[in-house]
Amino acid sequence: MKILKIKFISLIQIFIVVCFCLVNFSQKAEVLALTFSEGHNFVSSAVKNVGPAVVKIDTERLVERQQFDPTLLDPLLRDLLGEQGITPERERGQGSGVIINKNGLVLTNAHVVERVDDVSVTLADGTIRDGQVLGTDAVTDLALVKIEDSTYSSFAPLGNSEDLEVGDWAIALGTPYGLEKTVTLGIVSSLHRDINSLGFSDKRLDLIQTDAAINPGNSGGALVNSNAELIGINTSIITLSGGSDGIGFAIPIDIAEFVLREIIENGEVIRGYVGIAAEQNYKGIGVLVNGIMPNSPADEGGIKVFDIIKKINNKNVTEIKEVQKIIGRLKPGEVITMSVQRDDRLINVNILVSKMNYQ
Repeated sequence: MKILKIKFISLIQIFIVVCFCLVNFSQKAEVLALTFSEGHNFVSSAVKNVGPAVVKIDTERLVERQQFDPTLLDPLLRDLLGEQGITPERERGQGSGVIINKNGLVLTNAHVVERVDDVSVTLADGTIRDGQVLGTDAVTDLALVKIEDSTYSSFAPLGNSEDLEVGDWAIALGTPYGLEKTVTLGIVSSLHRDINSLGFSDKRLDLIQTDAAINPGNSGGALVNSNAELIGINTSIITLSGGSDGIGFAIPIDIAEFVLREIIENGEVIRGYVGIAAEQNYKGIGVLVNGIMPNSPADEGGIKVFDIIKKINNKNVTEIKEVQKIIGRLKPGEVITMSVQRDDRLINVNILVSKMNYQ
């Protein structure tokens, strides 16, 4: 009797487990039903929505080169050939871009369209249009191109890169190696990756890191989330093979929005400048000043080497990139108040912001 009772209880436990599994499976089936529609998944849905906005950009520029390096020529041969002239050559480049509004504005990388003479844009349907470079920003490696003489119904909706979390889906679209309409899938591998740590000391931004394959020609292409929203502009990779090794980087769309607004309004990106340098490895609270440009706004305002910046306009700062971001978004002529610790005193210093010179 005791044995039968134990078996009966075991059967009830098994029945409960089976019911739980069936309910759980049903819930998962509902989730899959939301994710997959008519045999397709969220990736194909995102590509269908954003793909028509991704374009190929071809560039040309005229460069002048000597036919021969005169230092490599034998003196007798140099006398025979005489002075070697400069020969003009057409240099071609290629990248990707993303249409972001109905007026045909295209976001791409600055290194794709810098110092070029001609720009042509190939649309998703194969139509080729002339493009005009409205402006570039060397600090973020972003550029804005206008497609001539048309309006467009297909453009990428902008997402919010500040809402991203590590592990979110990331879909890369572009034209690597000239292969149009190429799509790769990965995740957001890391956020706020400091571009200076990658060896780009002349740039100022944090990047989205992804393992979605990004290859040569993908520069300027779209990084999209699972909701088919543009979250970044693909810009660079770390590679030992020459191709994608699963370490790619994109410029967050929130930064790109600031740049495109500046270019539209001013024809360039105007940033504030105060002229301080900071100790990167300082472990204390605040930002330790270790250099000041002579006659800069910081110098004229009274900032000293070894001052520790605690606040800017009552906002706490702990890293130099926070200081750069705050000041960079200010306009020339604005006055900021820096709260700094000098020895054992906390003092406020007013600084008149000037315009950053990119030269």
